Formats: sequence, C-alpha cells, structure tokens
Amino acid sequence: MKKQNIYILLILLIAGQVLFAQTNNIFNVKDFGAVGDGKTLDTEAVRKAVSKCAENGGTVLFPSGDYLIGSVDLKSNVDIYIQRGATLWGSTNIKDYEERVPKLKSYNDYFLKHSMFYAERVENISIRGEGAIDGQGASYKITTKKKPERYMNRPFIIRFVECKNVKVEGVTLRNSAMWMQQYLACESLFIHGIKVYNHSNKNNDMIDIDGCKNVVMSDCIGDSDDDALTLKSTSDRITENVTITNCVFSSHCNAIKFGTESTGGFRNITISNIVIKPSEHPTHIYGVNNGISGITLGMVDGGIVEGIIISDIRIDGPKVPIYMRLGNRGRKHTPNAEQPGIGIFRDVKISNVIASNIGSKVGSSITGIPGHNIENVTLRNISIEYPGGGTAEDAAKEIEELEKHYPESTKFGDLNSYGFFVRHVNGITFDNVSVKYKEKDVRPAFVFDDVKDIRIINSSAKSDKKTKEVFRFENSENVSVSGFLSSESISNIVTVKGNKSKNILLWNNDFRKVENIISSKNVNKKEIRLFNNLKK
Repeated sequence: MKKQNIYILLILLIAGQVLFAQTNNIFNVKDFGAVGDGKTLDTEAVRKAVSKCAENGGTVLFPSGDYLIGSVDLKSNVDIYIQRGATLWGSTNIKDYEERVPKLKSYNDYFLKHSMFYAERVENISIRGEGAIDGQGASYKITTKKKPERYMNRPFIIRFVECKNVKVEGVTLRNSAMWMQQYLACESLFIHGIKVYNHSNKNNDMIDIDGCKNVVMSDCIGDSDDDALTLKSTSDRITENVTITNCVFSSHCNAIKFGTESTGGFRNITISNIVIKPSEHPTHIYGVNNGISGITLGMVDGGIVEGIIISDIRIDGPKVPIYMRLGNRGRKHTPNAEQPGIGIFRDVKISNVIASNIGSKVGSSITGIPGHNIENVTLRNISIEYPGGGTAEDAAKEIEELEKHYPESTKFGDLNSYGFFVRHVNGITFDNVSVKYKEKDVRPAFVFDDVKDIRIINSSAKSDKKTKEVFRFENSENVSVSGFLSSESISNIVTVKGNKSKNILLWNNDFRKVENIISSKNVNKKEIRLFNNLKK
C-alpha cells in the first residue's frame, strides 16, 4: 500500500473516531470535576455530567477509578457507562442521599426513600459496562425491629419508577443496604448479563420487578441473602409480559418468588433455563444457608396470577422445591386504598424440573383457601428427591388453613405428605412426575383435599411398606390415575375419604406389588372404578 493511501486511511480513521465521539456525546465525569480516588465525594460532578448529557442525550462515562457518590437522579436519554476497572462506591452517610417519594403510590412509600441511582417518569435510560457498583451496605446499622423505622435510612443502589425503555447490562452490583434494585411500574425493561452479590444487610434482595410490563431478563447471575428473582406488585399495577431466561440464582431465602406483595398481580410470565443453587456466602441473615424455596408463587393481597410458564429448572438445596399459595392476607398497598378482595390464581405450567438435596421434610404444596380455589395447574416432567424422615404422626397431621399468613413455603410446617400436598384446587395434572426420598418416610407421596379434576399420568413415587397409602384423596372428585408403576411392595396404594369424594378412576396401572389397591371411608363404592390394571 502506498504511503499516500496509508495517510488517507489514518485521516479517515481519526475523523471517524471524532465523529463517533461527537454523535455519541460522551461526557467523562472527570471532565466535570470527579476525582475518582474513592475518598472524595464525587456526587456533584456526576450530577453535572448527567445534566449536561440530558440536554442532547448521550453517555456519562466513568473511566477506571473509584468514585464515592450519594444519590444521582437520571434524566431521559442518559446512558451511564462504567468502564472495566471503575467502581462506584455508595456513600456511607445517609445525608448524601436525597429523599425521593414517587408520584405513584405503593406499599414502599412509607419507608423506602433513598437510592444511589433514582429515576422517575423518564425514558431511554441505561446503566451499562464492565465495572461495578458497591453500596457499602454493611455500614448501615439497624437499631430497631419496629416498622417502618427498621427499613428507613438504608439506600437502594437502583430505583426506577414509571420509566420507559430501561436497560441495565453487564455491570456488577454488590452490597446494597436494602434491596439491590427495584423497577416499579416501568415499561420496556431489559436486564442482561449483570452479576449481583448482596449479603451485607437485611432485606438484601437481588432484584425486584414490581408492576412492570414488557420485561426481558437474561444471562444473569445473582447471589443474595434475601429473595433472588423477586416479582412484586406493591401498587395497583400488574407485573405482566415478562420473560426471564438463562440465569443462575442463589438465595438464603427464595430463589424465584412471586407475591410478597400482590395487589396488582402477575400475568403472562415465562421463566426458563434457570439453575438454582446454594449461596456461596457462608452465613445467612435471613433464611437458611441453602435457601427456603426454589419456586414460590404467592397471591395473598388480591390481584391475579395468570398465564405463568416455568420450565427447565435445576433446583439444588432449598428446604421446599415448589410452593403455590392463594391466600387472603388482604394488605392494602396504601392506607386509602380499597380493601383487596381474594385474588385469582390460574393457568400455571411448571415443567422439566430436577430437584435434589432438599433441605427439609416439609414437602411441596399447592393450596387455595375454602371457597377460593387455585385453577388449572400442570406439573410435567418433574423429578424431586426429598430427604425423608416423615412419621406416622406426620401423616395423620391436620394442616391448618392459615389463610391470612405471609406467603412462605414453610408456614404449614411439615406436611402430611412427603411429595405434594394439594388443597382447594380445581384442575391439576401431574404428568411424568417422580418423587422419592433418601431416608425412610411413611407419609403418603400425594395428598389431595377438596380438589376437583385431578389427572395423574405416568408418574411414580417411592413408598415404604409401613406407608398407609401412596395417594390420599379426601373430598375430591373427578380423579384419574393412569400409568402409575408401584416399584415397592406396599399394603395400600389409594385411600379415598369423605362423602364428597366421587368419580375416582384407576386405569392402566401396574399394581402387581400392591397388597390392596383401594381403601375407602364414607365413600359410595360406586364412585370408585378400576379398569385394566395389572394386579397381584
């Protein structure tokens, strides 16, 4: 290549770089007075850079360094970019954070007023890069158990309210004093490739997606003391049209959780390709080291759960693998709000789940309340190994309704089934579901109480010789069990109880190792039919 051509190429490259810089409007925080030594408070410099950037849009750049900041309000068309080698450190002085109470009223307004990055009713904002944000959350001490004081004066790292076109990508988020990040009533929210480690204080959630719509979250890794992936509805806005995929979650509490608050509810949500594993943090503040639950779907403050698909999940370690709860706590999201009615919980599909190293004998549960049933649930291709240890006393236990309780999977205590306890449900299918245990457990694998339209297909369950039944149906109707294989010699496979039980059908099952297929109490014998089963 001739020298003249090389010079022309160099000129074009330089011109292109200048043009790129101009069209992208890059605003280096150091040009606005940021020191970046980790000691000097750089808040005002960052605010100036954000304000200047907002005039025409562009990127506020944090080059390599340590930036100590308090609260910064983002404006429309501002992109925060944190370069590799740059860390933003949250100030440990609460006076460096402005109080912000959103116009949209929600349950959080009583006590959540501070955050490092705050945005409200703006659009086209982002926080990106290969750097980190560290809230230094352990510096904020809780001095009382009293509400709401125990939550106050602990800042979030990110809180965005009623914003549109939001992106958070690539950054590492550490050590918030409160929740790590809350997105309240945002629209078109994209979370990609972030890494979260949150073990410095109480209420250390990984992420709270709250009343948002049109959300895509992917390729994230989160490890938190409190709940990890947390879908909430703390206002009257519904969380809807959400897809979450290709993530690894660890929590001392609940790895995937809907419904700590649920006024608006949750609709049209898919979660797939998730690994749930024990936290790498050696001690817990809340919960237990290996976690409370893998999947929790709760609806206790009105609202709706509808159209939820969860698939391809590996669960390792928590106390309870799967928990679904329709309750009636009925907590208002604001003092002047109408009293919530009992919610709606329907159309949920969970498939392709492997769960092991379960940390308690509680078992999984799917429960509504009297007169208000969960509807249309499908569990397909699920394998769960429980620890075992259930006794005859456990099997005879009456499970309280607890309809006004907080939606926690361990609230019932050890259930009277080791696999699944199902109560107040209309329409449930177990298709290729396998449950077993490590140590001896004489509880039934499945207990159904006040359940209609039950289909159990090609499923299996480990049972001890002293187990009184594998399946217990109490006041349940329209039951079909087919393709069940009993691999152990047991005395009884099915118990049917209650004068409301009817239309019980067992067909095409392998019962050759079963002494007695059916026992019943207070049930019309004509309501139980056996067809084409292999018998001893």
